[in-house]
Amino acid sequence: MKNQANVIPVESPDDDRLVEYRQLRENRLARPMVGAPHGVFIAEGEKVVRLLILRSRYRVRSLLIASQRLALAEEFAQIAGEGVPVYVADRDVMDEIVGFPIHRGVLASGIREPERDLGTVLAGARACLVLESLANHDNVGGMMRLAAALGGCDADGAPVCPLVIDRATCEPLYRKAIRVSMGHGLRVPFARVDSVPEAMGELAQFGFTTVALTTDAGGTPIENLGEIERPALVLGAEGEGLTPEAQGLAKVRCWIPMSPGVDSLNVVTAAAIALNRLVKPD
Repeated sequence: MKNQANVIPVESPDDDRLVEYRQLRENRLARPMVGAPHGVFIAEGEKVVRLLILRSRYRVRSLLIASQRLALAEEFAQIAGEGVPVYVADRDVMDEIVGFPIHRGVLASGIREPERDLGTVLAGARACLVLESLANHDNVGGMMRLAAALGGCDADGAPVCPLVIDRATCEPLYRKAIRVSMGHGLRVPFARVDSVPEAMGELAQFGFTTVALTTDAGGTPIENLGEIERPALVLGAEGEGLTPEAQGLAKVRCWIPMSPGVDSLNVVTAAAIALNRLVKPD
């Protein structure tokens, strides 16, 4: 099979070539590495790694695959390209490298890009999700998947509903967030901002209408909203919700009617309802 030379057996968990795979539990992956000046991220699982290689904007630094899945390692060696090493290790060695059992037996190291500015990320978008202080990786991963599914796409099928994320929101390229997104976190563009209230003025300058989702019945029921030009859905952490400052700066405040005795929805569920209501399908 072509490119089998890139399938490299690994016998020691201390192999220096696998440094990022030994740091899965540590917040060190964003540090510069050889060939990755902005650091790396880890993708997990066959479907996610395949999407990383074939459909994402990120370059692959290496792969680490259990020897029981040698056929998959050889396939990935072909499609990843000659410069991408595919390390293969027995399951017990792989588990020791990572520090806990990896049941899927498929990992990849992707090369991080420089942070993108807000204007670049918003160019061509017809909607966006603005996240304030979301500290749960499951929710951030869910938002990425949601943006890809309901936020529209361009002529090439690439998602065009970016995420705008403040510094208090958790890392969107964290392994768990990528896994929850089913890999679509590697396709959805995102920009970091210092604070959501500060970014809301910029969003207006780019032609977006900020729509704060709130549980406050003083807002407008979502079904009563008319057509909104380029909605920017502003969502806060579960429990605390959006800060008063972010709510006060929003052009529109809306709420989703619920049954009596239920005060809120999961933030991803609320965003899904709002996107479905405000963004027309392609």
